[in-house]
Amino acid sequence: MANPNIPTPHITAKEGDFARTVLMPGDPLRSQFIAKTYLTDPVLVNNTRGVQGYTGTYRGKRVSVMASGMGMPSIGIYSYELYNYYGVENIIRVGTAGGLCDNVKVRDIVMGMSAYTNSNFGRQFGFDGQLAPCCSFELLEKAVAAARKMGIEPNVGALYSSDTFYDESGAGGKLKKLGVLAIEMESAALYLNAARAGKNALAICTISDHVFTGESLPAQERQTSFTQMMEIALEIA
Repeated sequence: MANPNIPTPHITAKEGDFARTVLMPGDPLRSQFIAKTYLTDPVLVNNTRGVQGYTGTYRGKRVSVMASGMGMPSIGIYSYELYNYYGVENIIRVGTAGGLCDNVKVRDIVMGMSAYTNSNFGRQFGFDGQLAPCCSFELLEKAVAAARKMGIEPNVGALYSSDTFYDESGAGGKLKKLGVLAIEMESAALYLNAARAGKNALAICTISDHVFTGESLPAQERQTSFTQMMEIALEIA
């Protein structure tokens, strides 16, 4: 029997169009880059609002990649629909983050064991305290092993998912003292949706700039050159 929730208001793919594992960059052009660089016979299964989703194969495995857009409201919509309507089991965020700790440098790989947040996204689940949702340990364990096999030593720890890009709160210094590795804008919502759906999620990010040193990379380089995180995610898909 066809799923009455498909297509959704945001995804026009048909039932069965997505693989069990979806790589999820924020940028639709990064989604296109991953599909055309790494997937064999990629098929565009969604382009609603320009949010490109593709399904193809990687080393014989069926894999999908679709953009999430920026911020927790956006990834909250797409990850919810993929988990709950399209039968997706694993979503691996592959995106950029701003470094906070001294031992995190531009181009380093960070993996979010947990995600602190200033968002109220978690209140919908009836919990009014502060939440720091966790990733799937199974995906994290596989990702660390895959990275080390590639000669990469990832930084593993807490991320900070913020609702505000231009943030006047000065939270960065406090988070640095707590050992938070990097700041980004999506992982907490992804982890909470995965937890609620009984599914798996992991954020693998590349450091594109550093909050305290001021080092940064241009937008074009961020879009197409951060291939290590993509290759790690594909290895565990």
